[in-house]
Amino acid sequence: MPRDHTPRRVVSLQPSATVILKAIGKLDRLVACTKYCVDVCPEVKSRKLAIVADSWTSKTSEITASQPDLVIAAVPYQEKAVAEILKSGARFLGLAPKTLADTYTDIATIAGAMGVTGRGELVIGDMKKEIEAVRRKTRNKARPRVFCEEWGKPIIASQPWVAELVEAAGGIFVGAPGKTITPEAVLAENPDVVVAAWCGAGDRVPLEKIVKIRNWSEMQAVKKQNIYCIRDEFLNTPAPTLLSGLRALAAAIHPQDFSEVPGLRCITRTGLRNPSRLG
Repeated sequence: MPRDHTPRRVVSLQPSATVILKAIGKLDRLVACTKYCVDVCPEVKSRKLAIVADSWTSKTSEITASQPDLVIAAVPYQEKAVAEILKSGARFLGLAPKTLADTYTDIATIAGAMGVTGRGELVIGDMKKEIEAVRRKTRNKARPRVFCEEWGKPIIASQPWVAELVEAAGGIFVGAPGKTITPEAVLAENPDVVVAAWCGAGDRVPLEKIVKIRNWSEMQAVKKQNIYCIRDEFLNTPAPTLLSGLRALAAAIHPQDFSEVPGLRCITRTGLRNPSRLG
């Protein structure tokens, strides 16, 4: 029988890597992960894994304590954090996705490293299939202009893969993906839909507050009552989790054609949408 040389003890410093390990059926190889991995992949909680710092703040001592033969991290990095990873002496796989294509490559890379290339291809195929199905459903619809943000102060537009998902969900992405933008510039774009998915905030973005402090009362999205929060991990985890973000975007952009989904929350200021729309 051929000997298995694939990693047996994996430390994940990024939620996307943990989700990919789950998707390819190799979560059992995980020996440590971050607290953010637990948020996006609750299955790891029952396994009582070691909790370590993330790609931004990694520590050699935490990594070596888990005796890994593979450490997976992803941007954003700090130079010091990378040095801490390298000092651990473990094999290091660093990811830097920007687009959906990059995400597919990351899935294929991790699957290859874990010896399940075929499983990785199935996961990628399923993602492409669902994205294309939503694209077909919205192809002949009106295309609202959509602003998505991954951070609120300063305002940072969501990443390029989110722009691709907005397009697939039947919208037009407003602004430059991944770039800082002022409240005034967003208002000047006058989007029809606004989506906030702040990193680390879950679904707790204060929608009513940001509309008020940014003086957005005259924006079309506010007048049309189309201000939404989508759970952070659904749009900011470049992994199969993005399919949940796609479903939420589709329901926000074309609510008449797509069912409401968990993780999508609409502004609930008096006189706006019914609070029952909370996901």
